[in-house]
Amino acid sequence: MIITEKKPIQEIIEALKDYQKIFLVGCGECSTTCKTGGEKEVLELKDTLIKLGKDILGYVIPKAPCIASQLKQELAKSINALKDTEAVLVLACGLGVQSVKDNNRFGQKVIPACNSSFIGVMDSKGDFLEKCSLCGDCLLDLTEGLCPITLCSKGILNGPCGGMDKGKCEVDKEKDCAWVLIYREMEKRERIANFGKINPPRDFKKTIHPRKISLEKK
Repeated sequence: MIITEKKPIQEIIEALKDYQKIFLVGCGECSTTCKTGGEKEVLELKDTLIKLGKDILGYVIPKAPCIASQLKQELAKSINALKDTEAVLVLACGLGVQSVKDNNRFGQKVIPACNSSFIGVMDSKGDFLEKCSLCGDCLLDLTEGLCPITLCSKGILNGPCGGMDKGKCEVDKEKDCAWVLIYREMEKRERIANFGKINPPRDFKKTIHPRKISLEKK
């Protein structure tokens, strides 16, 4: 999921200073889980903005605002309110914000209410952990399910580096060295012979932005 954090309210107020009539868009998936854009957060921000003198014309919470069909379906339910809106405030990741911009037929100013931090997983404690860097060339089969690009502070593909000390990262002494973790996992699975294999350099052409993948049959 995409992990987001709430923007400071003063930053949101500054972004809205030239707009009076506001419409809110939340997110029923990632931002709801992160508690940054679910119904509770949308209603709290609505109340805050009303107290600050703004006119909130309505809100929608698509299950996934980054999916155009779901977003359009929800926006259509508030078509009259959207016509009178001056700015749309989006409580979602950057993908959701840009999806609103691309799929709102009235073309009003679109403003983010959240900062997108990283993609990650939520553990059993409710903490969000960054696990993937979207490198475009997954090698988890070679590293026993542990991503060195993300977990290693230097993102090196063959490690550990010379700065590793007693299993800890030289960049962050509180952090386990990713390559030590990989070694231990290989050892546990009796695949330690694979540790000596040299991984080729990353092909950065696979992460040239922006990217597009078509699902249409060729």
